[in-house]
Amino acid sequence: MANHADLTRSKLPISGRIVMFFIRHLQQGMASMGELWRNPVSSVMTMAVLGVSLSLPAALQVLVKNAETVTQSWNSAAEISLFIDEGRSEQAIQSLISRIKVFPEVAEVNYIDRAKALDEFQRLSGFGEALAYLDSNPLPAVVTVTPTARYSSPTGARELLSKLEREQEVSFGRLDIEWLERLQAVLRLLERTVLAIAALLVLAVVLVIGNTIRLAIMNRRSEIEVMKLVGATEAFIQRPFLYTGIWYGIIGGLLAWLIINLLVWYLDGALAELLGLYGSSMQMQSLSVKELLQLVLLAAFLGWLGSYLSVRQHLRAIEPS
Repeated sequence: MANHADLTRSKLPISGRIVMFFIRHLQQGMASMGELWRNPVSSVMTMAVLGVSLSLPAALQVLVKNAETVTQSWNSAAEISLFIDEGRSEQAIQSLISRIKVFPEVAEVNYIDRAKALDEFQRLSGFGEALAYLDSNPLPAVVTVTPTARYSSPTGARELLSKLEREQEVSFGRLDIEWLERLQAVLRLLERTVLAIAALLVLAVVLVIGNTIRLAIMNRRSEIEVMKLVGATEAFIQRPFLYTGIWYGIIGGLLAWLIINLLVWYLDGALAELLGLYGSSMQMQSLSVKELLQLVLLAAFLGWLGSYLSVRQHLRAIEPS
């Protein structure tokens, strides 16, 4: 039978062989989907396990993405305070401000003179009556500098601070950046956590699919023996199992996407309430279309990989007696 089929294929032109190749794959792909429908309970349970396994690293990735979105406004709010040497004239300070404004790293410059600084300190510190007994204003003039987005990171802001402190009118500068460095360290830790958990769950997905395909092979052992007796090739026999693994992966990936959307919908209200306390508004972002395609393609590849490893191991062990 196999030799007759090979002879028939050899008589076809190249275009016909290509068409038949795709037709056979389409037929076996649809047949493998039919096998899933004929065993709905076990298929649904396997897909649910895959969906939950894939949703955990995807959920952490969504968390990291939203955290980065929230902190973008904080990163751009990094501000440098330059304290001016006592005794500098107003003209010298204005000259300093003019020079700083032309720096390409600077987005905005504000000037707080000594009188304004004292007034703000009296209002905010609660020591207004005590300060009234001072003979002179002890506070220096301050120039606040807001870096551009490119230099608002901890490293870039420190470089700009070092450059500004070299100006002769500046006594010293201050950059309250430690909180931002801690925040970015937490985000880097989250990103590594996502990668580590994703690697473990990828292995779990491959093992689950491999075990599922192994059981399917064992259930069809007699059928496989008959197919080998009549001359079917290993590629022909293993192809439906590979497509089964791919279907498991695709549907598991779509289930993971659904779980992520439900999770984002559930947490969006709580996040909006929290950000409202800080005067900010933002909606949680779910997976984009590109990320969804990447998730489904990754799941399909993992399904194929688990099936391939299981098929290569167990089909060779089945020989017609």
